[in-house]
Amino acid sequence: MTTYDDRASLTDLTSTVERVRSSVEGVIEGKPEVVRLSLTVLLAEGHLLIEDVPGVGKTMLAKALARSIDCSVRRIQFTPDLLPSDITGVSIWDQQRKEFEFKPGAIFSQIVIGDEINRASPKTQSALLESLEERQVTIDGTTYELPSPFMVVATQNPVEMEGTYPLPEAQRDRFMARVSVGYPSPEAELQMLDVHGGVSPLEDMQPVAHAHEIVKLIEAVRSVHVAESVRRYAVDLVGATRTHPDLRLGASPRATLHLLRAARATAALSGREYALPDDIQSLAVSILAHRLLPTAQAQLNRRTPEQVVQEILQRTPVPQAPQAQSGYGSVHTAPAYPQQPPRRLG
Repeated sequence: MTTYDDRASLTDLTSTVERVRSSVEGVIEGKPEVVRLSLTVLLAEGHLLIEDVPGVGKTMLAKALARSIDCSVRRIQFTPDLLPSDITGVSIWDQQRKEFEFKPGAIFSQIVIGDEINRASPKTQSALLESLEERQVTIDGTTYELPSPFMVVATQNPVEMEGTYPLPEAQRDRFMARVSVGYPSPEAELQMLDVHGGVSPLEDMQPVAHAHEIVKLIEAVRSVHVAESVRRYAVDLVGATRTHPDLRLGASPRATLHLLRAARATAALSGREYALPDDIQSLAVSILAHRLLPTAQAQLNRRTPEQVVQEILQRTPVPQAPQAQSGYGSVHTAPAYPQQPPRRLG
């Protein structure tokens, strides 16, 4: 594998991601923060859950991200009659060879678009659990590895809408982040009429990055340094959700791991080879809120998990930048967070 020094590797990362970002933003008008979070989840080896009302561009965002990268893409339309084997695949008896032949399902793609995931039955939803966490599928006692990179971009409608099944806690916990697209601003909606009024912009989209480039970028993100104080900060935030009086279910240790990985990706996208507490703070709501269950009293008081996470962020002490000793015996704040020898990314 080609080895880059720190600066060259970060430059390569930011230039590639900038191409993908520009391509996706050409389709999704006025939502730069949503696009950035999607790219963060991709580089952090996570999966993205897009939740909102119909018609705001959930599927469009998933398709735009998939088409911007030259890799295999499959779309699964979740319906009440969808079977688990439609997702994972099935073994079929071959009469000529007198043996079973495995026919891969739609999950065997590098980017999988799960449209309206909460319209399928809980049994079908559970077929995704192994692939989301372990990046493999086990059929009839045989385990099949999934390709790399691998990312599931799932969309779901609010549970109050007709014909939906709420995602079980175990499945929500496997999605790194949840994002709501939201309604566009009047200016963005007016621009959307000009761009989308005649033909869908997805038809003209061309890949701007290759799958092997994304794999190298993921490897570079893994090397981003996270100081012990920043790791402790992430643990304190997640731990606070487990003791908060308004929550009957806090975030899992998997949430802490996802928060750390996403912080690395955010730092790399910002051109840094180390993570800051600011990276943790900017991601906390998107990564933690969908895993939390409020108490009945909190629901009566209309307290949302997002509000609880914001409150925890305000109450949890933020680690200070490390102190460095000057040559004259005085103590001053270190210019970098943290002080570490040069690291090699890539």
